[in-house]
Amino acid sequence: MPEPKPQVVGAAPKGATDCDSAAQAVREMFSSIAPRYDLLNHVLSFNVDRLWWRRTARTFRHILSQPDARILDLCCGTGDMAFALQKEAGKSSARITGADFSHAMLQRAREKSAGCANGSVPEWIEADALNLPLPSACFDLVTSAFGFRNLADYDAGLREICRVLRPGGECGILDFGEPKGLMGTLYRVYFKQVLPRVGTMISGVRGPYAYLPASVLRFPSPEEMLTRMQAAGFREASFTPYTFGIAGLYRGKKSA
Repeated sequence: MPEPKPQVVGAAPKGATDCDSAAQAVREMFSSIAPRYDLLNHVLSFNVDRLWWRRTARTFRHILSQPDARILDLCCGTGDMAFALQKEAGKSSARITGADFSHAMLQRAREKSAGCANGSVPEWIEADALNLPLPSACFDLVTSAFGFRNLADYDAGLREICRVLRPGGECGILDFGEPKGLMGTLYRVYFKQVLPRVGTMISGVRGPYAYLPASVLRFPSPEEMLTRMQAAGFREASFTPYTFGIAGLYRGKKSA
């Protein structure tokens, strides 16, 4: 009888030996590709990533339209999810904050803010998603787009999201998945063989794009993620696949 598969704690970049070294490796990887990060995202996803961000933002329109709603976009990178949320919020008084622990990524987000046509832009803070310098129960919505998978401790990340949410507040975690059938076969060939080569060629940095496929394979299945969300204090946990399951949105509400 095969041994049960050990439960994954979190991201494990090559060479990392514990949570601290894993977090440091992730920070260094993403800082190294920050200048070309947006270009690579759009090229490697054939621009479908824009649709995923917009669809996620529309999912939470009921919160974004509320007067004085407070939203946190965690592991915000260069800010694309935060900008999608801001656009969906429109003229409402929703306050959106983007947080990331990569200084280089946040610097790029701030540069993009300067190019916004209107004066309503997210606030940016440099912070570790596992130890946020924020009070408890202060946000109505916490999102994370393609960043949660890189946390050194998934359960600790879920607990921290739950901590900063108000009772009844919602979370939305958008991340990669593994499609099934023929699409899954084609996806795996692209993801494991083509994407790392193209990403390395454009960015000039090998590590991050060799790490990406491994991080997706390592990430818990939707069923396991929902179980972890429930254990962290979320009710009505659900998963909605996007684009044949290439990506998907995890949702949950903080228990009262």
